[in-house]
Amino acid sequence: MKVLLQSDPASKTLFLATRPLPVPVPNSTEHLIRVHAAALTSGELLWMKNFPPPASETKGKELVPCYDMAGTVITAPSDSPFQPGTEVYGRTHYYRTAAGREYTICDTYELAFKPKTLSFVQAATVPMSVETAYQALFVQAPLQPVAGTGARGKRIFVTAGSGAVGMWVVQLAKWAGAEVVATGSKDRFDFVKSLGASEVLDYRTADVKKWVEAEAGRQVDVVIDCIGWQALADAWWVVKEGGTLISIFQPPEGMKPADLPTRDVKNLFFIQEPSGEHAGKVGSLIDAGGFVTALDSVWPVEKFEEAVPRMESGKARGKVVIEFVPHV
Repeated sequence: MKVLLQSDPASKTLFLATRPLPVPVPNSTEHLIRVHAAALTSGELLWMKNFPPPASETKGKELVPCYDMAGTVITAPSDSPFQPGTEVYGRTHYYRTAAGREYTICDTYELAFKPKTLSFVQAATVPMSVETAYQALFVQAPLQPVAGTGARGKRIFVTAGSGAVGMWVVQLAKWAGAEVVATGSKDRFDFVKSLGASEVLDYRTADVKKWVEAEAGRQVDVVIDCIGWQALADAWWVVKEGGTLISIFQPPEGMKPADLPTRDVKNLFFIQEPSGEHAGKVGSLIDAGGFVTALDSVWPVEKFEEAVPRMESGKARGKVVIEFVPHV
């Protein structure tokens, strides 16, 4: 089978190779998946260098990129809900060999039924982003995944509202009944508002502290930070007394402004855990209508050398997807 490999965890260079098909562990919860499409995530090619897993988890494994995938089940445990022929999507665990290959191995807990209204390419853009957004809002923050009422009366502030995760935070928070304010680039204001944000601040020019102080009631119950650094420091001014500040980029405490008045704010950093359950719940919402995905570009696996620079350019408007099974 064709497989994308990374020769060195400190390098962003990939090469295309041929390897035997992977084999699920007998009597386990592993599935063999025919990968139709797999998505690259910005920064992922340096994850192994920057966040090395335990040596016991990487022994004998090659570096394969692309943790988001959509495909078809080839073999499955007899008691799995995802029997051969089932169309699935999911995010594979960081410790496992990823999905940048024609066939991959997925565990039951990583999988969900692919939304029927999405193509394989579209579906591959969803899992990691949507699971991160879902967990930020409904696991880490004190909100409930209930349409219209789970976040009713709450104000949510999202940094990078047009980004891969931010766009799902905006959509899910709005779906749950929250009022959403987001940051983004000026040329993306209309897009972020179309997702459900009532107000969008220009991340390049807005003085967030002054914005908060200019009008009573602008502070929020929950902040979801997706990009860290100065945006995270600014977010401390936005969250109200007794509120929650969550970052998926870095621990918030380290970016707390020195002149911020003391207040009772729950703050935390978390790393998304693969969850087919969460992907499945949002997949059902996607099929019901009202949610949008973001696909920047699609590249056949043979043109992977063009896909990686696009993903790393910072100019991609959505996910960059590598296609292993061409679809017309």
